[in-house]
Amino acid sequence: MRKLGLLFCLFVSTASAQQLAPLTVEKIMRDQKWIGVSPSAFRWSADSKRIFFNWNPKGAAKAGLYQVNVASGKTDTIKALAADEAVGMSYKYNRDRSMGLAEKGGDIYCYELKTGKARRLTQTEEYEGSPMFLNNGNIAYQKGSNFFELNLKTSETRQLSNIVKADKAPGGDKKNTSKKDEWLKQQQSELFDVLKNSKVDLPELLSATDKEGADKKMKPVYIGDKRLSDLVLSPDAHYLSYKLREASDKEKRTIVPSYVTASGYTEELNTRAKVGETPVAAEIYIYDLRRDTVYRILTAQIPGIKDLPDYLKDYPEALEERKKKNADRLVELSAPNWNERGTAAVIVAASHDNKDLWLLRLDAASGGLSLVDRQRDEAWIGGPGVGEVQWLDNDRVYYRSEASGYAHIYVADVHTGKKRQLTAGNWEVQSLKLSKDKQRFYFSANKEHPGITHFYSMDITGGKLQQLTSMKGGNEVLLSPDEKWLAINHSYMNKPWELYVQPNKAGSKAQKITSSTTAEFNSYSWREPDMVSFKNRYGDEVYARVYPAKTPHPNRPAVVFVHGAGYLQNVHYWWSQYSREYMFNNMLADNGYTVIDIDYTASSGYGRKHRTGIYRHMGGKDLSDQVDGVKMLVEKYGVNPKHVGLYGGSYGGFLTLMALFKEQEVFASGAALRSVTDWAHYNHGYTSNILNEPYNDELAYKRSSPIYFAEGLKGNLLMCHGMVDVNVHFQDIVRLSQRLIALGKDNWELAVYPVEDHGFTTPSSWTDEYKRIYKLFESTLKQP
Repeated sequence: MRKLGLLFCLFVSTASAQQLAPLTVEKIMRDQKWIGVSPSAFRWSADSKRIFFNWNPKGAAKAGLYQVNVASGKTDTIKALAADEAVGMSYKYNRDRSMGLAEKGGDIYCYELKTGKARRLTQTEEYEGSPMFLNNGNIAYQKGSNFFELNLKTSETRQLSNIVKADKAPGGDKKNTSKKDEWLKQQQSELFDVLKNSKVDLPELLSATDKEGADKKMKPVYIGDKRLSDLVLSPDAHYLSYKLREASDKEKRTIVPSYVTASGYTEELNTRAKVGETPVAAEIYIYDLRRDTVYRILTAQIPGIKDLPDYLKDYPEALEERKKKNADRLVELSAPNWNERGTAAVIVAASHDNKDLWLLRLDAASGGLSLVDRQRDEAWIGGPGVGEVQWLDNDRVYYRSEASGYAHIYVADVHTGKKRQLTAGNWEVQSLKLSKDKQRFYFSANKEHPGITHFYSMDITGGKLQQLTSMKGGNEVLLSPDEKWLAINHSYMNKPWELYVQPNKAGSKAQKITSSTTAEFNSYSWREPDMVSFKNRYGDEVYARVYPAKTPHPNRPAVVFVHGAGYLQNVHYWWSQYSREYMFNNMLADNGYTVIDIDYTASSGYGRKHRTGIYRHMGGKDLSDQVDGVKMLVEKYGVNPKHVGLYGGSYGGFLTLMALFKEQEVFASGAALRSVTDWAHYNHGYTSNILNEPYNDELAYKRSSPIYFAEGLKGNLLMCHGMVDVNVHFQDIVRLSQRLIALGKDNWELAVYPVEDHGFTTPSSWTDEYKRIYKLFESTLKQP
């Protein structure tokens, strides 16, 4: 591929070349188009000749569609007539990969590799999806609640199932028959003799013509008012599985008021439930299409279904009660995943208490389950890709597990249960894909360093890894359909994401396709923070970024930035998702502060021990890591321990509150943004993993929630919160504010943002928030 550099000049932003320095909050927090807009939404054409992507190199109102021709290196915009092709489709191929199927816009398309043409197979107002090739050469797809088979040679369509959302046929009995319905039924029996004779089968009263038509009708499967989902057809069209979930109105959801509205009235947003609202478990049914029989997969047969979590030892009475009940735990079953021939299927089962993940082989003929692998974690099951299972061949599956302490690749025989670990080491496999010839694995991993990702290939039997990418930083790779090219979304710590293309061969040079940053952004010398690590008080290695002060203020102040999301990584060699905070940290360093950003306990990228280190105690090791990081700054960077502040949003806001409430001698001031103040009021999916449920593990919630420690506040606290935050509700900060008022605290303030959700979107809100943060540090950390 020839050099591309000269072709990019047409697309480079013509933004003003004014110098960005000195940095100010107003400059940083503008509409972020001032930086330049990186390309996104990469997708390959089916023939692997082009990459489509969204891009906005000129700072327009919205991004446009672009494409790059891999062979010529030519990059251009996509005309309106070609835009439909660039939507991108993910094809499911037949065995010889001569044809692919995809859904687009609710219709089914068939792609023929030989001709390079895609033809539409359906064009209806109804939605058709989940296309697949059947073993007999026909295709199947879902429409509504049922599957249909299409013969590609004759164009004949046949309905395979007849699932009906009703209790019984019209006029039949309901599950919950009212007194009125019972009376009507009795009246019919009294008035019409034909109905009294139980031996009379009503269909026998039909005429011969009607009977002929009736024979052609499929037997309906009634599902009542339950919610239907996850329809899966076996490749031989023998079995159809589906999930049913009770339509529950018992879940109590929360209300978030919106005050600044177009109507002028306060409007209520119906949002999530709070932790402890256990989701309704789904039931999986198998519909044997050949035997015309339906049966349910029973979870009681899963090994260890009655095992209780260790934390119950802290509650002896509850433990004894649970033992006496000896009840099965609630389990969520995945839809069956069939092998290519349709001779075997596997199901993943996850316990609702988050302690177990089972890989099970399904005997579709009986609904029986047999164990292939079990992952048990007394904290909670997790890690990159854990729970994802794919077929290697018709007998073996591959998946990831943290059994060794890090997420690695395993292969298991579903018939014998024999499994083998293929990768090992203190690093994680973060994405995983099987080659089209099923001879190699492709995967991303942080093998070189926790904060560097590369793309690798490896034989399916394991052995030596072949590193395919070479650029230091973050490499997000999209393999072309023919597996000859890599589309690489790459960035470095002080350079935003850009698109590169590289041949799929070790040692090949990646060619840069896009240049997105503006002249103004490029005029400032953005820092490459010091990448350091230190031992925390427990002997664990903790990684951090340090921004040394350009010219330290006489007080030698320091600021700790606490990233959010809990399970997230921010100490890495690629452009941060916290780009505004990265730029603000540069500004702080320009103005005499030393800044540290720590991948504290529970951050991602470091294996199971780090991931689960906050189990039953948020604000424990994750908080002490901040304190140990400050100690390292004092010893190695010479900061003044009396002039240290911190700030962060969401989980980072929570830790900021805990720091000011519990580590008063370490932190003089802090800014807590969109903070969780009481975990009993957060959502179920995230919180129950870490703290269990508040009514089952009250100890965990009381030692993890800032509202219980508010009396410890001594330093200066700034709190900022959006009033229409549907993630961490405004109620959270209101409840804490009332607690501070009741405690007589006067060293705090609350800034509210009437139109902002959890992630701010308005530049004026970002600007106001960070001006307040900067003012807080200037007034508290630089004073004598």
